[in-house]
Amino acid sequence: MKGIKGQKRLLSFARRACDDYAMIEDGDVVAVGVSGGKDSLALLITLAGLKRFYPKKFSLIAITIDPAFDEIGKEKADFSPIEKLCDELGIKYHVEKSDIAKIVFDIRKETNPCSLCAKLRRGMLCDTAKKLGANKLALGHHFDDAVQTFMLNLFYEGRIGCFSPVSFLDRSGITVIRPFIYAQEKDLRYFTSAADLPVVESECPANKKTEREEMKKLLNSIERENKGLRHRIFGAMQRAGIDGYKESKLKEYDDE
Repeated sequence: MKGIKGQKRLLSFARRACDDYAMIEDGDVVAVGVSGGKDSLALLITLAGLKRFYPKKFSLIAITIDPAFDEIGKEKADFSPIEKLCDELGIKYHVEKSDIAKIVFDIRKETNPCSLCAKLRRGMLCDTAKKLGANKLALGHHFDDAVQTFMLNLFYEGRIGCFSPVSFLDRSGITVIRPFIYAQEKDLRYFTSAADLPVVESECPANKKTEREEMKKLLNSIERENKGLRHRIFGAMQRAGIDGYKESKLKEYDDE
C-alpha cells in the first residue's frame, strides 16, 4: 500500500489530528471501526501507515459490525475482501454479527433510522473493542462529517454541538478518536479511487435517503456561491471550542 496517490496527504492530516488532540499514546491498542465504506477503509490503511513512523508506539485491530441486512431481505454482505486487506496489512480482523437491521427496521420501524443505527453500532464497537483488548476506538468521521453534523444539530435540534475529536466513554472505558477530522471527503475519495479499495456497498434501505445527505447537498449548493463556507463553519467550531474542538497549530486549509 505504499506510494498510492493521496496517501501522504491523509497521513499528514491524521498525524496533525493525533498531535493536536493527543489521540494516541504509547502502548495503545487501537481498534478501527471498519464498516466497509471508503472512509473507514482509508482510515485503516492510513493508521497502518502512521504506525510505522509515529513516535508513540501503538498496535491496531480492525472490527466490523455486521448489521445483518440479509435478515430483512437484502443481500448478505461479503467481508472477505476486507479480511484479505487486513491480512496484507498484518492486522487482526474481527466481524461481530448483530441484530441491528432487524431492530431498526422490523421491530422499531424507524422512519429516520440513522441515529438509532449509529448508536447501536457504536455501542457494539466499543464492547467488541474492549473484549478484544483495545483501549481506543478509531472512527472514520472526517472534516465534512463534522460540519454536516454541526449544521444538522442546528437545523433539526436547535442546538449547538457536534461529535468530539476525542471522547472517553465511561460505560465501556473506551476512548473514541477521530483522526480524519482535518481530512476532506474529496481527499478520501481521491485516495480510495487510486488505491482500488475493497469497498463493501451498504445494503441499508435508508442509504442516500437521509437528513445528512440532504444537508450535504444544501452545503454544496450554498458553497458554490460562498467559497470556503465549510472551512469558516469548522473554524468557528474551533474558535468557540465546540465539544472539544480547538484551533490547529497549522491554521491554513487547502480548499482547492
